[in-house]
Amino acid sequence: MSPRARKGRTSTGRPPARRRTRRPGKRRQRAEDRLIGILVVGAVAVALVVALVNWLLTHWWVLAVIGVLAGLAGGGWIYQQRQKTRWEAVRAQGLRYGLAQLDALHHSRFEDAVRDLMRRDGCQNAERVGGGGDLGADVKATDPYGRRWVIQCKHRRNGLAGSAVGTPDLQVLNGTARQVHGADIAVIVTNGRVTAPAVSFAKQQRLHVIDRHTLGEWASGSRPLWELLRAVPPPRRPTPLS
Repeated sequence: MSPRARKGRTSTGRPPARRRTRRPGKRRQRAEDRLIGILVVGAVAVALVVALVNWLLTHWWVLAVIGVLAGLAGGGWIYQQRQKTRWEAVRAQGLRYGLAQLDALHHSRFEDAVRDLMRRDGCQNAERVGGGGDLGADVKATDPYGRRWVIQCKHRRNGLAGSAVGTPDLQVLNGTARQVHGADIAVIVTNGRVTAPAVSFAKQQRLHVIDRHTLGEWASGSRPLWELLRAVPPPRRPTPLS
């Protein structure tokens, strides 16, 4: 056997394997097809935009009509929003509730009603914060005199026939209203009864109790709550209402 033939064989005596030439795989082909598709779509989109711009430049009056229609639509939307705001203000100013209406509410809707009454009285930032972990505050508000109100709501579906609000409820309010929520005026409001010891405790701790009678007067009238309560702190800052 010649030396060349010997070199052409491996140590096992088999001829060497031929090297395969690499060809583009299916993934590479798909990527190229995808790129070509994107380029085609982009070219078509650019062509359409150019054609549209040229058409609009030729028919400029179309742009003028679109601008006028857009202006009318925007003006109409602004007018509707202003009217809505005005009607909401009128509704808030004339907000009234009867005790029967309040009795029929879910306890969370009762909190909403108290919030809305505070807004009616001029507390624009009144908000309902009641829920799990509220720490004794269901409604918070700042009146036009700058005083911070913290209100705890106790709704009784059966009204006077329901369970009475007792001293423990006042103790929760007393422990968190000022220290946690920064209240100037701490209030508990109920559509039911309040026990005599709870009323005494409230006087001792400078808490305000809105029982069913006071609630009925407040909800069905137009007088703000601070005109119905005694020993309310003076305004914190001068306002046009003071």
